Amino acid sequence: MTGTHDIAGAKRVVVKVGSALLVDTDGTLHSSWLGSLARDIAGFRRRGQDVILVSSGAVALGRRYLGLKSGGLKLEEKQAAAAAGMVRLAHAYQERLGEHQLTVAQILLTLADSEDRRRYLNARSTLMTLLGVGAVPLINENDTVATDEIRFGDNDRLAARVAAMVSADLLILLSDIDGFYTADPGRHADAVLVPEITEITAEIDAMAGTSNSSDSSGGMITKLAAARACMGAGCHMVIADGRIESPLSVLEEAGHGTWFVPQASPHTARKSWIAGTLQPVGALIVDDGAAKALVGGRSLLPAGVASVEGSFERGDAVAVKTPDGAELGRGLVAYSADDARRIMGHKTDEIEALLGYRGRDEMIHRDDLAIL
Repeated sequence: MTGTHDIAGAKRVVVKVGSALLVDTDGTLHSSWLGSLARDIAGFRRRGQDVILVSSGAVALGRRYLGLKSGGLKLEEKQAAAAAGMVRLAHAYQERLGEHQLTVAQILLTLADSEDRRRYLNARSTLMTLLGVGAVPLINENDTVATDEIRFGDNDRLAARVAAMVSADLLILLSDIDGFYTADPGRHADAVLVPEITEITAEIDAMAGTSNSSDSSGGMITKLAAARACMGAGCHMVIADGRIESPLSVLEEAGHGTWFVPQASPHTARKSWIAGTLQPVGALIVDDGAAKALVGGRSLLPAGVASVEGSFERGDAVAVKTPDGAELGRGLVAYSADDARRIMGHKTDEIEALLGYRGRDEMIHRDDLAIL
């Protein structure tokens, strides 16, 4: 993003929709509101922006369809409601976005999908592939199999994980409150909207305990947790009023809400994470030509790898070394050590014949490589 409130400058946007915005207390879908959101999303897509939706509402829709009682649900009842509601939720989005010739693809995630390295990579790869073909991924927590121990617990947190996963530029939390206040505005007449936050301090944390929104289980506390995760990943975040029709257009025109502004871009934050946080479990020794190409911003291809050290799996962090043993960089490798040894020194069009499957063209993609 080129400016704090420059929504049009965000190449990749995650939009989180709360259940209260989408579904009435009696389980009726807000069809007109959803149609206005679809128009907004279509506008984003027309100007070339990637859009990912993280939406609540499956349980609320499903419980009405199944005739479950009002009030709190047991875990198994919530899972059953989610199973019935997810079909209707996805269909509603598909219908509305389909009016704008947009394709919807549903992905259900659990906490383990973002914690386990292999599952994280698979989820990220699927999302990136969907974005690459112009689809709008629709994400929800997989309530049908999640238990209290493995749940995200709220879709604010899930949306932040997804934003970090895909290196999004902006996360928009559409809420039933128009931003972060110094206290709960419903209880304190002197509560003031905080328009911009560049650092989540102890004072800000304390304010979250006295401000609230009802569209998620944790209110402002979970939204601050989401903001902290986003800012750490170099992603902007905004809490905005979602109760109005065309909420994204209104946000873009007025910029009203609370903006959380990181100090780094998603690209820079990801590179810093790879270089400074992950410990290499192996190494790839590259030839002089590959070393020069990497410094110039290129990806590492199998042809440029001269030897492989250590034992590692796909997605692990490895060191990239020059022929004299100097560490040139660190990256996330696309192949296991065994497969890397089979394809090193070979051209990308030979990978399938050597391995029996077609993997990535790059041993380490440039987005997954930090030059030291």
